Amino acid sequence: MRICARLHQLPPRLAAGAIILNSGLSKAENRDDEATAAGVHGLAAGTYPFLRGQDPKAFLRMVSVGEIALGTALILPVVPSLLAGAGLVAFAGGLLGIYYKTPGMREEGSLRPTEQGITLVKDLLMLGIGLGLVVEELGG
Repeated sequence: MRICARLHQLPPRLAAGAIILNSGLSKAENRDDEATAAGVHGLAAGTYPFLRGQDPKAFLRMVSVGEIALGTALILPVVPSLLAGAGLVAFAGGLLGIYYKTPGMREEGSLRPTEQGITLVKDLLMLGIGLGLVVEELGG
């Protein structure tokens, strides 16, 4: 496994990392806002029932820390691309599950997003970036 990212891997890593880091920092700024915590938790728990027992504020803090860590890992070229890419695949895959399972995010009987779901479609691009990093590092 290569230790440093290759030069051509930096643009997609920086783009995805900046989006995720910004999201994590925004959640950290709002970590004590009950409405924000309830909204983020409710969206996730609606798709992943095992999260229902989590305290919404604690869940928001956990998501914030995870996004900050992943965003930073993608931005820092010393983090191996295989590791950063695998983290991005897991993160984007979880978000795409929310997109797929939440009513109103996509048109009935279709994968096409509604206006409400269009913001989650970026996660498909992040999944592609993550898969590209992983496949390249595995020698594909």
